[in-house]
Amino acid sequence: MYHAVGAAPSPAAYALSVSPAAFAEQLELLADRGFTPVTTRELGDAWRSGGPLPARPVLITFDDGYEGVHRHALPLLARHGFTATLFATTGWLRGPYGTPGAPDTMLGWDQVRALARAGLEIGAHSHSHPQLDQLGDARLRSEIELCRDLLHGELGCGPVSFAYPYGYSSRRVRQAVRDAGFAQSLAVGNALARPRQGPYALRRITVRRRTTAAEFERLVEGRSGVRDVARDRALTKGYAVVRRSRQAVRKVTGTGV
Repeated sequence: MYHAVGAAPSPAAYALSVSPAAFAEQLELLADRGFTPVTTRELGDAWRSGGPLPARPVLITFDDGYEGVHRHALPLLARHGFTATLFATTGWLRGPYGTPGAPDTMLGWDQVRALARAGLEIGAHSHSHPQLDQLGDARLRSEIELCRDLLHGELGCGPVSFAYPYGYSSRRVRQAVRDAGFAQSLAVGNALARPRQGPYALRRITVRRRTTAAEFERLVEGRSGVRDVARDRALTKGYAVVRRSRQAVRKVTGTGV
């Protein structure tokens, strides 16, 4: 799971960014080790049908829609003939549907279309990137369905894959995503994806600025030690506890968004 790819990202995006040089090195490692990138759609289709996946499949994803995905990541992916999935927060993309809160320079719609033409899958990541499990039912549906409808209108085909903002979901959120017509969705969890997780809670591993080349190698080979992912897993569990506590308070007080 990637976010921004850039030499000098904003302070808000820095920790979850990678430099173009680091991204190039990571793709070189995948190529040298014989990995074959697939899209989220291809992974979901294969696991549902029992069909084959290519040798050493790997899923490369980008959340939010940072401009560097087009400027830096796309040429590097193309160099290896690699595909990927972009999960777009439609309200953060530059264009007529903008909402406040974008942490850095984001893609424009023409760039999103260029990514799609290059063979990347374009998935949905909500409209304004809220914590979906903290929303009332009406706004939860709106965030998911507006993102879906804008992508369909701008790209000419509807997205079939979804990624949860902040990586966390609840049973209610997962059902809303399924009801909106998505075939699969991704969380974080900082663990390898497995079929037993189910199509609406597939896990990913975060790649960030501090991820070293040696750590990246261990992660993709499934040899990561406790120290490699301990901090991210602790954050994931901590966020889950905070969210459940907030949700309980809202149920008691009768408030919602």
